[in-house]
Amino acid sequence: MSALNPQRTVDELKELRALTADENGAQRVAWTPTWDKAREWMKSKVAGLPVEYERDQAGNVWVTLRGKDTSKELLMGGHIDSVPNGGWLDGCLNVMAGIEVLRRIAAEGTPPITIRVVDWADEEGARFGRSLVGSSAASGTMNPDEVKVLKDKDGITYAEAVAKYGLSVDTFLQAHDQIKNAKAYLELHIEQGPVLESLNLPLGVVLGTVGVERHGIRFNGQAAHSGSTPMNKRKDALAGVSKLHLEIREIANRHQGVCTVGKVTTLPGIVTSVVAQADMTLDQRHLDPHHLAAMYREAVEYSQKIAHEENITVEWTKLWDIHPIPFHPALIEMCDQAIMETAGVSHRLPSGPLHDAAEMGRIGIPTIMMFVQSLYGISHNKIEDTKEEHLLMCVSALDKLASKAIAWVAAQ
Repeated sequence: MSALNPQRTVDELKELRALTADENGAQRVAWTPTWDKAREWMKSKVAGLPVEYERDQAGNVWVTLRGKDTSKELLMGGHIDSVPNGGWLDGCLNVMAGIEVLRRIAAEGTPPITIRVVDWADEEGARFGRSLVGSSAASGTMNPDEVKVLKDKDGITYAEAVAKYGLSVDTFLQAHDQIKNAKAYLELHIEQGPVLESLNLPLGVVLGTVGVERHGIRFNGQAAHSGSTPMNKRKDALAGVSKLHLEIREIANRHQGVCTVGKVTTLPGIVTSVVAQADMTLDQRHLDPHHLAAMYREAVEYSQKIAHEENITVEWTKLWDIHPIPFHPALIEMCDQAIMETAGVSHRLPSGPLHDAAEMGRIGIPTIMMFVQSLYGISHNKIEDTKEEHLLMCVSALDKLASKAIAWVAAQ
C-alpha cells in the first residue's frame, strides 16, 4: 500500500490557513513574522523524516532526501509566502504536496537519486515589488545591487528587512550552489485563471511561461478650449489612447495572446480642455516569441496610423520584458501521462503569470509545471479555492510525475 496520503496535504493546508490567515485572507507576506511562523510550522511537518533541513544564503528553505546517487537531484518547488489578503492555496499547495510526495518516497527507502523540496523566499514580491527573489538568486539572474535598495511602504530597505533574518542581499547569489546538481524541476500550482474550469477539467500540463513585454505609450496633442474648438480642428491626444486600446484587443485575439491597457493618464486632465498629453501602459503576453514580436509591431504600426489620422504624435518606451520560457518536452509528456493516469483526461496550456519555475527553466534545468483547476478563475484573493477532490487528484498526479521524473533522471 502506498504511503502517499493526499488527504493529509489538504488537512495541513487547512491547518496553515487557520494559523496564518485572518478574515481578509492569507497574511504570509515574505520577511514578516507571520511568514516566519508559517516556515516554522512547515519545518515541524518534516520532523522525523530522514531528511536534511537548511536555509540558504537567499533565504530559500531546502528539505533534502539523499539518494544513492547524490550527483543527480530532482527538485520540487513552491513558496509559503503570500500576497496580503491572499488565498489559501497559492504557493503553499506546491510545497505541501511536494512534502507529501517526499514522505512517500522516504517510506520506500533510499531513492536512486536525491530528492529535494524547496520553499522559495519571496516569490510574490508583495512587500518590495520585486517577485521571484529567492529563485532568481539561485538561478543567478538577480542583481543584488538593484534589490537591496528597494523600499517598502514604510521606507524600510530590502537589505534592512533581510538583515533581521540574519541574511545579506550581497551574498544572495551564493544560493546558486544549491542547484548545481539539479537535473529536473517540478512545480504544482493552482491555475489562477479560468481555463480549466471553463473546460470542466481538473488538471492541466503547463507548456511554459509566456513572454511578457510592457510598454509606456505617449500621445501628444494640443490643449484647447472644450467649448470654442470645433471637432475637426482638435488635436486630441486621448483619441490616440482610445483607438489603440480597442485595437490591441483585436491584436490579442488575432494572435491568441493577451494584451492589457492597465493605466491611462491625461493632461491637463480638466473637464474644459481637449487632452494635450495622454499616457497609457501596454502589457503583451504570448508563449510564442514570433507572435509576441508581431503583436508589438502591429500595435506600433496602428498607433502611428492613429497619430496621422488625429494629427497628433506618438512615442513608445519599453518598460520591461522577459522572453517566453518553454518547458522541457520530455517532462511535458510525463506530466501529461501522470494526469491521464490520475484523471483520465488532460489539457495543455501556457502560464500567463510568472512562477519560480521560469527561473529554473531559463537557465536550462529541465522544468515542468502542473496546474490544478481554480474555482471562479480567482487567485490573490481570500475567495481563491479549488474543489477538494481536485486537490486530492493533484497530489496523486504530482506523485506519479515525480516517479516518472526520478526514473528519467536516474537513467541519464
